[in-house]
Amino acid sequence: MPLQNRVQPTGEFIAHPARGRFMGNRGILHDEAGMHTKRRWAHQNWVCCLLKFKGRRRQLMAPRSYTELFFLDEAVAFAAGHRPCAECRGADYRAFRECCAIPGPAASLDRQLHRERAVPRVFRQRRYGGTQTHQLPDGSFILDADGQAGVISADAFHPYAPDGYCAPQRRPQGAVTLLTPPSIVAAFRAGYRPQIALDTGGL
Repeated sequence: MPLQNRVQPTGEFIAHPARGRFMGNRGILHDEAGMHTKRRWAHQNWVCCLLKFKGRRRQLMAPRSYTELFFLDEAVAFAAGHRPCAECRGADYRAFRECCAIPGPAASLDRQLHRERAVPRVFRQRRYGGTQTHQLPDGSFILDADGQAGVISADAFHPYAPDGYCAPQRRPQGAVTLLTPPSIVAAFRAGYRPQIALDTGGL
């Protein structure tokens, strides 16, 4: 039975059998019964990691160990508010920091991203309404007028599904709701290219 540790671009956690391409960490979010019903983070340094690194093996949701979260791709991880891990993805982390307008150490970056992604005491992800689609770079996640989440790439809108993207549609016109935190969108504009799993209909 799938564990409830698959992160959606809207911030929800679901149980889904498809394997994601990246893993994330927000601290310990589970107990012996599984995921907490409301807790969505235990610290502010939300990272996006490789699935394999130096041959390390982990027991999923082990006691007193961080909760392994999974994402379809890096664009989903960014939409949920995660940034590249400085240890297992050092080159990506440095590239992201070079494109990000937030100065200072990693803690400063994490504090700013946390202000942009999390609604205090409500346990849900911030959303930014009234965003114009023509201003958004590739990799930005939005909700269209029907509430469908999807990623912008070139002139297309790719509707999201947990096991892969659906057939592309024309990029929506006018105002939409942005899911990806603004500082991450700014890094995309400055040249960071998030990995988007558009090469497959499922994983």
